[in-house]
Amino acid sequence: MIRTSRLVLRCWRPEDAPAFYAMNQDPRVIEFLPGPMSMEQVEAFVTAQQALFARTRACYFALETEGQLAGFVGLKRHDADSLLPFAPCADIGWRLAPAYWGKGLAGEAARACLAYGFDELELDEIVSFTVPENLRSRAVMEKLGMVEDTGGGFAHPALPLEHRLSRHVLYRLRR
Repeated sequence: MIRTSRLVLRCWRPEDAPAFYAMNQDPRVIEFLPGPMSMEQVEAFVTAQQALFARTRACYFALETEGQLAGFVGLKRHDADSLLPFAPCADIGWRLAPAYWGKGLAGEAARACLAYGFDELELDEIVSFTVPENLRSRAVMEKLGMVEDTGGGFAHPALPLEHRLSRHVLYRLRR
């Protein structure tokens, strides 16, 4: 568990699924995602994050504030077998419900996760990526001190090349 003055980042619980499902139905949340998540996908995500943490001591942590699930912020390790062109690596990512936007929560939680990644997991570098149009996430990346790798843009391997969200920009932060 990681704590800040306002937040708790923790492993997922099965009871988080309904709130996470509801969040992932909001068009504002999924604007830069392939689409809404089904309850089956949400439950698989929760299970996958639990397993990922057990295996690597990192995951996209459930983000809680004032006892409410606000979304997730966390680290995910990708091994050399990953389809990401810059793997092996660890990426930092976030997704918050709109009620929690504009309050600095993503940045606060991400700073805590970066410290955890560099200090506890002893990572040398953490990356982040998104579609070029996702200006809110890019602003968080830049506020964290991450720098765009201008030669690192890539087509996301989980999407067809012609998909509107295929093209991604890559940001990096070294220890």
